[in-house]
Amino acid sequence: MGISLDRRSLIQASLGLTGGLALLRGAPSLAAQPPSGASASAGAPTPWYELGLMEDPIMESQLLHFLAATYSAQADISEVLDTARRVVPGDDWSWPNEWVHTADRIRTMGDASLAKRHTLSAGNAYLRAANYYRAALIHHPEPTHPSVVATGRKAVDAYNKALTLLRIPGTPVRIPYERTTLPGYFFRSPSARTLAPLLIFQQGRDAWPEESKYVVDAALARGYHCLLVHAPGQGMAIREQGLPFRPDWENVIRPVVDFAVCIAGVDSRRIALLGWSMGGALVPRAAAFERRIKILIPNPGVLNWGQSSFEQFNTYFPDVMPLLESDPRAFDAAMAQLMSQVFLYRWYMKDSMCKHGASSPSDLLFKLREFNNEPVVHRIHCRTLVMDGTAEAFSQGQARLLFDSLSCPKDYLLFTAEDTGLLHCQEGAQAVANHRMFDWLDDAI
Repeated sequence: MGISLDRRSLIQASLGLTGGLALLRGAPSLAAQPPSGASASAGAPTPWYELGLMEDPIMESQLLHFLAATYSAQADISEVLDTARRVVPGDDWSWPNEWVHTADRIRTMGDASLAKRHTLSAGNAYLRAANYYRAALIHHPEPTHPSVVATGRKAVDAYNKALTLLRIPGTPVRIPYERTTLPGYFFRSPSARTLAPLLIFQQGRDAWPEESKYVVDAALARGYHCLLVHAPGQGMAIREQGLPFRPDWENVIRPVVDFAVCIAGVDSRRIALLGWSMGGALVPRAAAFERRIKILIPNPGVLNWGQSSFEQFNTYFPDVMPLLESDPRAFDAAMAQLMSQVFLYRWYMKDSMCKHGASSPSDLLFKLREFNNEPVVHRIHCRTLVMDGTAEAFSQGQARLLFDSLSCPKDYLLFTAEDTGLLHCQEGAQAVANHRMFDWLDDAI
């Protein structure tokens, strides 16, 4: 089956495919669409989040993500922009190579400071270096390449050094999981009383638990303990242990809760489960079966991840998608041709197949179809906060569908252009995200 795409359709398709299914932060041109009922006026100023610094729209949104990390001291603006400037368009390896180059340089700065006992400077450098190593892996062209595990280990090592040197109250842990363990971190709040509530933070498809520092900082200051985990499909669990995502997420969260309730100082009656990005599709499934969860916060809420994924594919690949059911091998051949033409497709399909343990593009889509909360949403009984944004780009409408399907005590929190939290997971608006979410959580817990 021959497929040819002009430049415009390539860009549109890449925005839909990767913005909707992969990075989960949404491409700027999609995010720039006005909310329902609004109209874009001619000559309107460019939205603040359209940086216009990179040709690749997904790299552009990733760039915003790492610029936003300055809020939690995990990045510096100059280092992020300088790295982005060096990325060569069309070179598949340029992104990871340049981020590793920056990370190595900052880590060396940390080593030099540590050698002279400048522990604070060293810790700050290691914290940023760890984030830049993770940046290298978010857009890596070959997820099974040996450099991936090596870079991941550098990220973990630098982060653990930062925890110690900066006296961040976090401890690496290993959580028993089936016949292995999952790496994670327990953060004990210095503001907590004898028994304190626990926030379990579940990241999404691309981000690592360590990138949640801005939420952890806010939680610790408010007296919440925190537990983060490299769950299957994420971080080092997929890269070092080969554990893929699974739709029955209760079998991931249950051992995490088992581990949590045995930690001294954790109030087992006040456990909140927070899911970011793809985590917004995973945590409702877990809460449907894990009754020890008192508070559920999916951000954004997702009722049917598989349906949302298929809608994106159907929109941008209407000629290819019918083959999925009638002739999966022909579908795979067509997708292989598209992947050979566009790096964004190669990156997304390879990365997603790895994270889902899929053997082919068709196998990936069949696996994605299994991520559906519709059959179990009625089982959720804990109080739930469904978060959403007017420029949510990857699962448009899913948060409202989830909210309307819930029969438990529930609230709906919508971020808008006015409060600047309109993007996916309030990208670039961490302060307002923390402000509004924790005000709700303080009252609900």
